[in-house]
Amino acid sequence: MASRAERADTAGRRDWRDVLRDATDLALLGILLVLAAAPLLTAAAATGTASAAVRDWTRTGTWPTARTTLRRFGRSVLPGVPVSLLALAVAGLLAADLAALATGRVPGGPPALLVTALVAAGLAGYAGLVVVEAGGNGGGRWRAAARSAARACLDAPIRWAALTGVTALAGLLAVLITPVAVPILAGYTVAALHAVAGRRPVPAHPELP
Repeated sequence: MASRAERADTAGRRDWRDVLRDATDLALLGILLVLAAAPLLTAAAATGTASAAVRDWTRTGTWPTARTTLRRFGRSVLPGVPVSLLALAVAGLLAADLAALATGRVPGGPPALLVTALVAAGLAGYAGLVVVEAGGNGGGRWRAAARSAARACLDAPIRWAALTGVTALAGLLAVLITPVAVPILAGYTVAALHAVAGRRPVPAHPELP
């Protein structure tokens, strides 16, 4: 993976080749993420490591070395196992609940289905911010990332809503696109989460020069 800084011309502009390289890098990141997460118990470690790589890329313009990435992944596997199990359990329960409400197997009808869908979307947005925060601490400190993300959601609910939109769009695209393209989507989703989470609110009354 190449450095974005090395590809900028003397005027600081980037052309279509730079955009294509970035897209290729993110696609490769997504493929590696899905392969590393395939055993399921390593899903949290793979996601945190990918998030840390994207953070390095967005901050410095360069990707971490393979040695750094492997070291991050290795030390994140064991701490990430409970996180992987929790995420899989919550996702499974919500999916089962939504399916039961949609098919009428449990009472509640459309109102209950809507409320459950909103709760699931909000949790997905929060999980997206947890992934971003985990990337900021090297990809393995999930408890600290969860606490930091919870505070950030309460302090900036609009950003939480934006992250919820990102995860919802990614989920919709994962259903619509061909399954072979889902790993590519994973890399783009991590990058989008970082881009949205990294945006700063515009002051209501900016100071005039």
